[in-house]
Amino acid sequence: MNPLVAPEAGHRGSRTALSVNLNKVALLRNTRHLGIPSVTKAARLVLEAGAQGLTVHPRPDERHIRAQDVRDLAELLKDWPQVEYNIEGNPFHNLMDVIREIRPHQATFVPDSVGQFTSDHGWTFPADLERLAPVVAETKALGVRVSLFMDPIPEMMRAAREVGADRVELYTEAYASAWGTPRQAAELARYRAAAEAALAAGLEINAGHDLNRDNLADFLREVPGVQEVSIGHALVADALELGYTETIRDYQRCIQRAFAPR
Repeated sequence: MNPLVAPEAGHRGSRTALSVNLNKVALLRNTRHLGIPSVTKAARLVLEAGAQGLTVHPRPDERHIRAQDVRDLAELLKDWPQVEYNIEGNPFHNLMDVIREIRPHQATFVPDSVGQFTSDHGWTFPADLERLAPVVAETKALGVRVSLFMDPIPEMMRAAREVGADRVELYTEAYASAWGTPRQAAELARYRAAAEAALAAGLEINAGHDLNRDNLADFLREVPGVQEVSIGHALVADALELGYTETIRDYQRCIQRAFAPR
């Protein structure tokens, strides 16, 4: 393990783990041919600051994370055995080849199209049941945990469990858009109901999309059982101003506030 790691790095306890999505670091790097900023250096810095996981979403066009990045991060994480590696994407595009090669801790299946700007909806059942079942089964046979990207619809949670998923990642854009408005309480109630349905079905819960330092604590305080949040765009934007170390520590303070006694 890296001797420079912060004391809290990798420590999960009973709190939600922070997984850093590195896609936007790769996107900036890809605008030039200089290799900067370095995805692996960014990974090392966020881990030393206390992040408990890394997330990448390699798309077929490699417009941000490239296949070599996925391999380089897997190699880096050999020195960080306590850190979880989450690889997300559409299992019907390029993702399964990546999963078979890397065998990360977690695969998050996302129903996005090849040219989609960003993920914007979850799987639906029974429409997606038949085609998802074989890839979920194969991924689990490889020893990889499966998480399904889902909208906060309580009645979908049991079906996600029946298809073989271990977790769901709640797509949080609707909450993020409503935060600080009169709609916030109603949106939180939807996510709380979805989380309760997931837990009742035997699923664990992740969350992600447009979570940030402003809205994260409120979400975690109200939505039960969130094991992990995956944050990329806002976190990298914050790091441009604050640096990686202070940004990670501030997100960890947000998580700590969510679990502090009122």
